[in-house]
Amino acid sequence: MSNFREIINSDKPTLVDFYATWCGPCKTMHPILDELKNEKKDAVRILKIDVDKNQDVAQKFKIRGVPTFILFKKGEIIWRQSGAIPKTVLEQKIREANS
Repeated sequence: MSNFREIINSDKPTLVDFYATWCGPCKTMHPILDELKNEKKDAVRILKIDVDKNQDVAQKFKIRGVPTFILFKKGEIIWRQSGAIPKTVLEQKIREANS
């Protein structure tokens, strides 16, 4: 948990994907997140957290459904949304977090 805290407290925006292996929309988002990771390189850190294996973290952030995306910067939640999300929306939120 301390590593997680260090990562989200970073100046670099961190997009956390709370997902489950059995979740269809989560599987849909997987290639989109991989593309973002490759395209955005140092602009954002992307973390994937399996809610079934990390129930303490999921509870702490009150994850009720998957996928849930939370964008952190300097430890603050600057955006949060559940469900499959278009890549363009994720790109916009990352851009806003870096401006």
